[in-house]
Amino acid sequence: MGRVRLGFSPIIPTVAGFLLAALWGLSVFAGWGLEAFCAGGEAPADCSRRLGTVSAVSGLFAVLAACCTAAAWLVPRSRRDPAVFTRVMGAAVVVWVAAVAVLFVGGLLAK
Repeated sequence: MGRVRLGFSPIIPTVAGFLLAALWGLSVFAGWGLEAFCAGGEAPADCSRRLGTVSAVSGLFAVLAACCTAAAWLVPRSRRDPAVFTRVMGAAVVVWVAAVAVLFVGGLLAK
């Protein structure tokens, strides 16, 4: 049986996933989300509470994305088979994008 060859380095989706994870983490834990969505306008406590709820929902996606990333690199079958690695790592990147998108759309709605 022939081996599937990736047309790109496996480090590219890994770096993309880590950058999206960093963006999500800084938005949730470093206050970037509060600064972006709760600056001015209404009472900061109300906006902060709503953004906390959005962050919790987005966190579900972030946990799934982190698990997919870890599985892509740690599960032996994924490391041996480039097709499996590509599917799992691709899913991780898609779910990271979803986590950031939920945070962004939720932040806009929390305003």
